Amino acid sequence: MDYSVAALKLLCSQLKQAREVASQNAFTLGGILFQRAWLQGVLVSSSDGDGGPLFLDDGTGVIELSLSGEFRHRHWRVGMYIMVVGGYVARAGEPPMIKVHKIVDLSSSPDREAMWYLEVVEAYKLFYQPLVEEFT
Repeated sequence: MDYSVAALKLLCSQLKQAREVASQNAFTLGGILFQRAWLQGVLVSSSDGDGGPLFLDDGTGVIELSLSGEFRHRHWRVGMYIMVVGGYVARAGEPPMIKVHKIVDLSSSPDREAMWYLEVVEAYKLFYQPLVEEFT
């Protein structure tokens, strides 16, 4: 994983448009190269601490979360609003997945969901759109 490549603030629906760049072990979205994605949403299922996957719903789609290490031993509950950053994995015939590097419970933050959508739009307009326009 190349940590010099930023994690893009994205919605699940945007990840459907990402294309793999095998030679660089990364993905491209409108000409923007990335390996990690930053998503926020509600946990819609959990494995009750058995180390299995969780699923996050951000209102535009659902993505599987693969937890490892210290994150497996925490108690994640359905209904929590969380932020995740991790490596994006596209899988044929299965839901896309994030190999979680960071996960934070944001459930106690008011207006968190509305703010997230605004952050994604702002990131697109300030950072991603100029790059997309270069490639079109």
